[in-house]
Amino acid sequence: MILILSFLWFIRETKAILFWLYLWQLKEYRISRFLAHFQTEKGKKLVFNKLVIFKVFLLVVWIAMEYISVGFGFFDMVHDFILIFSVVMLFVVYFFEGIKAASNYISGKFLKPVFTRKIQFLVFILLAFTIASLLFMMLSFKRPLVGLLAFDILTPLIISVIIFIFQPLTVLGRNQIIKKAKRKRAEFKDLLVVGITGSYGKTSTKEFLATILAEKFNVLKTKEHQNTEIGVSQCILNDLKPEHEIFICEMGAYKRGEIKLLGDITKPKIGILTGINEQHLATFGSQENIIKAKYELIESLPEDGLAIFNGDNKYCLEFYKKTMIKKRLYGLQSLISGKPPDIWAHNVKAEKDFITFKAYSKDDSADFKVNVFGAQNVLNILGAVAVAKELGMGFEEIARACQKIEPGQSGMQLKKGINGLNIIDASYSANPTGVISHLEYLKIWGGKKVIVMPCLIELGSSSIEVHKRIGQKIGEVCDLSIITTKERFKEIKEGALNALFIENPKEILEKIRTFFRKNLDSSSSSEFKGFCQEGDVVLLESRVPRELMKQLTISN
Repeated sequence: MILILSFLWFIRETKAILFWLYLWQLKEYRISRFLAHFQTEKGKKLVFNKLVIFKVFLLVVWIAMEYISVGFGFFDMVHDFILIFSVVMLFVVYFFEGIKAASNYISGKFLKPVFTRKIQFLVFILLAFTIASLLFMMLSFKRPLVGLLAFDILTPLIISVIIFIFQPLTVLGRNQIIKKAKRKRAEFKDLLVVGITGSYGKTSTKEFLATILAEKFNVLKTKEHQNTEIGVSQCILNDLKPEHEIFICEMGAYKRGEIKLLGDITKPKIGILTGINEQHLATFGSQENIIKAKYELIESLPEDGLAIFNGDNKYCLEFYKKTMIKKRLYGLQSLISGKPPDIWAHNVKAEKDFITFKAYSKDDSADFKVNVFGAQNVLNILGAVAVAKELGMGFEEIARACQKIEPGQSGMQLKKGINGLNIIDASYSANPTGVISHLEYLKIWGGKKVIVMPCLIELGSSSIEVHKRIGQKIGEVCDLSIITTKERFKEIKEGALNALFIENPKEILEKIRTFFRKNLDSSSSSEFKGFCQEGDVVLLESRVPRELMKQLTISN
């Protein structure tokens, strides 16, 4: 029995190793982000769930039995019965965990990391350590099951410790990659680098700018989620070629100093600051740290560089006023602090699948039609327009280039849903400003409106106020809101009385079906086989369950 139990334990441990490596990788091996995850309800359930509590109880019982001396027959029987019962219960637990893990392996339905070289190394080390520990416990422990159970309970800590033990090797490898990237960047004397940072809008601005400039220049841009020092360095080492004239670099950060490092690597001459809000406040520690971190891009520009700011954001406007090098301001207002910005827009109109506006500068203007969703994209386009104009492109030329922008480049996609439902996929990422703007876009749709989203993470002390604000907007726009995590559900519910907390993807799907069936117009055709009417829409915001996404959408 002990051999079978050990085998099931090992299968379970292998799955646990892959999951915890996935989580560490997801949080970019940053302890601040990793620990912040455990402030969420999902994070708390990872370490404080019924199964973990039951295992801890069994471990305590076994340890207690070792120190309880009995001398009477009846108590000996009770003592032995408790131990045997505990072993049987543990066998049952590991049997089902092992079967479930094996089933997940076969179906591929389990969370696992991307198998980079670092992950491959860590998997090898952790599996070797797990096997060695198993053999040691089997051969040396009087009661090996106690050791197996303790190892099981402490698995998250064991994995974290091993990651930290090998962290110096990781840092050494990271520094070597950065050094190589700096050397290669230095070889490209004529390369123009445009750095883009901000709490929101930086990815869209990067995508828009790359599409516009590609009409006139040979452009390289950082890839999706490639905005850290390692990602940017790898982009330089793997993708930068002699024929490239412009390198557009998205710059992300979770603490002060990281954007400065990106500036040291890439040597930008133009910097765009798209906007600042509360995003990642938990990892930065304070709003002041966020503000100072974003300005590191502007500080990294040379004396003959160009700084471009979103004038509709109060923090960016303050930075614009204090910046002494050449600078430009863009916004939706014709007057900002009593003066016209360098680039602005009028007559903004948002339709379901495109936006139109007229862009102005002091010496040029043009009508724009861009195939993206939501008026919030106008500001990001204006930021890109400001750069393109400085590089010699006229507004008419820029407007024609913008016609090549695709909807997905804005971070939102419109997908065909089951039974005629419209699905807006905004699951790429989420921040407070983005969620509010996506809800504003929903107003365009004439049918019933549903939002499915988790609570936002890493907002620190601003979390309560932000979620109250989001709840008020949901209550204003949506007929039904389904919140998939619990930590700030109460605050959202204050403004969105229609909010429901549902975690299970199948239950979410059934609730959406039920909602639309119940609200189906009784006068609609009896031949109508679906449960939706034209204009009914579901907004999937931030990290919603992948299973739900698959069930709601129709694959093309």
